Amino acid sequence: MSTQIPPPPKRVRLTPSANTRDPLAPAPTIVAQFKNAADGTLLGPPLSLPADTTREGLELLVNNLRGSLTPQLSLAVQSADPLPFSFHLNLPAAPLKEGETAPEETPRIAIHNSVHADLLLKHSSLVSTEDVFIIECEPEAVFRVREITRCSSSIDGHASPILCASFSPTGKLLATGSGDNTCRLWNLDTETPQSTLSGHTGWLLCVEWDGMEKMVATGSMDNTVRLWDPKTGKAIGEPLRGHQKWITSLAWEPVHLNVDSPRVASSSKDGTVRVWNSKLRKLEFTLGSHTASVNAVRWGGEGVIYTASSDRTVKLWDGKDGKLIRTLSEHAHWVNTMALNTDFVLRTGPYDQKGKIPTSDAEAQSLALARYKAFTAITPELLITGSDDHTLFLWPPLGADNPKKPLARLTGHQKQVNHVAFSPDGRWIASAGFDNAVKLWEGRTGKFVASLRGHVAAVYRVSWSSDSRMLVSASKDSTLKLWDLKTHKIRVDLPGHTDEVYCVDFVADKIASGGRDKKVKIPCYGVTIALAPVPSPTPGSSCAVQPFSLINSH
Repeated sequence: MSTQIPPPPKRVRLTPSANTRDPLAPAPTIVAQFKNAADGTLLGPPLSLPADTTREGLELLVNNLRGSLTPQLSLAVQSADPLPFSFHLNLPAAPLKEGETAPEETPRIAIHNSVHADLLLKHSSLVSTEDVFIIECEPEAVFRVREITRCSSSIDGHASPILCASFSPTGKLLATGSGDNTCRLWNLDTETPQSTLSGHTGWLLCVEWDGMEKMVATGSMDNTVRLWDPKTGKAIGEPLRGHQKWITSLAWEPVHLNVDSPRVASSSKDGTVRVWNSKLRKLEFTLGSHTASVNAVRWGGEGVIYTASSDRTVKLWDGKDGKLIRTLSEHAHWVNTMALNTDFVLRTGPYDQKGKIPTSDAEAQSLALARYKAFTAITPELLITGSDDHTLFLWPPLGADNPKKPLARLTGHQKQVNHVAFSPDGRWIASAGFDNAVKLWEGRTGKFVASLRGHVAAVYRVSWSSDSRMLVSASKDSTLKLWDLKTHKIRVDLPGHTDEVYCVDFVADKIASGGRDKKVKIPCYGVTIALAPVPSPTPGSSCAVQPFSLINSH
């Protein structure tokens, strides 16, 4: 009879490993160097501080450092609440074993609680308290949108499924397009119908507001584009005819480029893009180099028109004369969607969270230009495209040395990419696919951040809150989901629709969605809280608070 080997002892090891730290032990002291993540400049000298310093404490330190480096900011730092920041560190690479190759990307750890909780306790084998911790900081929005928790309105009116929805630049009005051949305008103050825009003879597939909220453009399956006056609800002139097939997308010329008579570009299934003069209501030129359906069009802040097509290419055009600038041809299948990191700034034009109303077109143009320049001073205008080849490409700015070589190829979706959107501050990218997932990426590098899972059917659309802290997604599973970007899990589940949700838009404390059940749902709850003082209006101007920027007075 063979000797039985005794089982291993079940006694718990009393001596802790050298690479583990007791979470109840006092936090050590570390040396931290703060660095501006946007331009790489150092904020003051290295500081010795407890490792369990909270995120709020780090924010206070950074604001004081900014005030000492820039004297004119010191008074503002003392008189106002500290500017909110997000913090992260890049982990050193793990020791390589024989035959292994070094990873291309450096692991990045976000600090949500403290360096002790988020780094030392979780990655003690890679870091030491004797190291100098380079903490990169990025400013967040100076206002905060509180989370959505309930559905305040369910509005009937459309007789067919709702296919598109878009808030106006100020957030006071909502436009929805439907398969009943009409576009409806809704007043968000009263959450009631305001106007019904009738005239199309086919389904409305897209609707877009101009940056000054003076006109609404609609594109239909009747092959025409129509312009409407939102105040009267009546059509402006005759429909714009010329396309041979239905309209797939619309884009207005930015306010800071043309405020008097902005032009609108329309893409079509016929493979062309037509640029129309909204004042004269006539065709200016046609962009006809694509060999298949043009699925999306964007008008950038540098005057460039971007088009994405089913011929697997993305083309850039000069918005002045329609000349082709370059062709980007990295995708292996239809290009379905694209977005610019300046989309939010261009869409809202002169209107920001302070709610100031420009008194003239010239003032509006200058405000819009200042907002655009302030955004692009940190990060130039970038383009991202999504395709049926399950990938996305992040493209370099116009003035890059090799503009046809993408900055990054974003892989991870298991099925077609249906929609992509930059956060308003340009720091994040969210993509939705038919694989039931929403994926989060870094906006400047294209690095993968997280996969947001919770939907049980294809995700059609995503939309960001104006402070870039919340993301909402609309799905075939009849739900909206509000995501927590710290934990990358569902923050609030928003049921209510009884069928597929085709469109969603997010502004201030309100979300508007529409779908196959023909209803407009408006979930809401919170208000936007100003973290910085809002200047009083100057003589001759008005300073009204819009739904886009509700200010909490408590």
